[in-house]
Amino acid sequence: MDFSFTPEQEEIRAAILKLCSKFGDDYWLKRDREGGWPEDFHQAMAEGGWLGIAMPKEYGGAGLGITEAAIVVQAIGESGGGMTAVAAEAKYTYGLYPVVVYGTDEQKRKWLPPQIQGKEKNCFAITEPDSGINTLRLKTKAVREGDHYIMSGRKVWISSAQVADKMLILARTTPIEELDKPAHGLSLFYTDIDPKHVELREIDKMGRKAVDSNLMFIDGLRVPVEDRIGKEGKGFRYILDGMNPERILVAAGVLGLGRCALARAAAYAKERVVFDRPIGKNQAIQHPLAESWMELEAANLMIYHAASLYDQKKRCGAEANAAKYLAAEAAFKACTNAVMTHGGYGYAKEYHVERYLRESLIPRIAPVSPQMIKCFIAEKVLGLPKSY
Repeated sequence: MDFSFTPEQEEIRAAILKLCSKFGDDYWLKRDREGGWPEDFHQAMAEGGWLGIAMPKEYGGAGLGITEAAIVVQAIGESGGGMTAVAAEAKYTYGLYPVVVYGTDEQKRKWLPPQIQGKEKNCFAITEPDSGINTLRLKTKAVREGDHYIMSGRKVWISSAQVADKMLILARTTPIEELDKPAHGLSLFYTDIDPKHVELREIDKMGRKAVDSNLMFIDGLRVPVEDRIGKEGKGFRYILDGMNPERILVAAGVLGLGRCALARAAAYAKERVVFDRPIGKNQAIQHPLAESWMELEAANLMIYHAASLYDQKKRCGAEANAAKYLAAEAAFKACTNAVMTHGGYGYAKEYHVERYLRESLIPRIAPVSPQMIKCFIAEKVLGLPKSY
């Protein structure tokens, strides 16, 4: 069994690293300090055709798999841009998968090319303040009135909504009390963000300042019926099609971040001299970094195992979730070790590792918590009774 990349995949990785080299540490440090969507980086990815790497060729994409998308995202994370840079690519790879799978040809031709070309930006409006990751209990409603739905509700932690033109949004079209199963009655839409009916309040947060996070208030938004994806009431099933690619690509991005932090720590350990010897000579420095390398490499294998299963259209829920868990935990530890290796300088922004540590927390929390992943594995893999 050969775990190495093909020559074509190696070329993809090299091309991404070359592109990312134009956006160095100073660029990402400025974005971290000042905020502001990394528009020039996003456009560079679009011009290179990378936003559509896993999208169908007939709509302007490259028609490659999630494996190749993971290679792209991992290289971005590894380049030093961290989860900020990853956000400018990853969600444009997996986000509209429900459209690819369940959309009409007209919807695909209307919606996919502008995203692939970088002419339109989008956001995903799923999570709500009161329900969190209990998606089946969301309260945003869309009531059918002729050829439109009237939508009202609240969403939270909606990334890049400040710069988005459209949103992929899940709303309840049939009251839950009228259904036997709460998974029914949810519908998925891809529609315009009308500022007359959608209010955004940006959340001031710990890291990734360039990728805005928002509270979203929707009041009487008119959504055309043709903006609904697939059948009414089947939206929860549709959104699941984007979850495994999402977990795989989040894992790939944060693993790249962990590798970047580890490389910075190892380089510093070789150069920093204390008591007339490089600190990298001390086992107290060596051992944590060696552990991080092993943990990152193990997580890397799970990422590409999950991606391979997905590309073969095989079940991969357990593997995708495990990849996200293992990569996020390994990267967080690697980033922590990088800060500690730098000592006091690790706390200084000019050395960048403190930014890596802050950003490494994001994939531990989202899009699904480590505790929920453990519950999923316990139930779906080990056959234990459902705990929630």
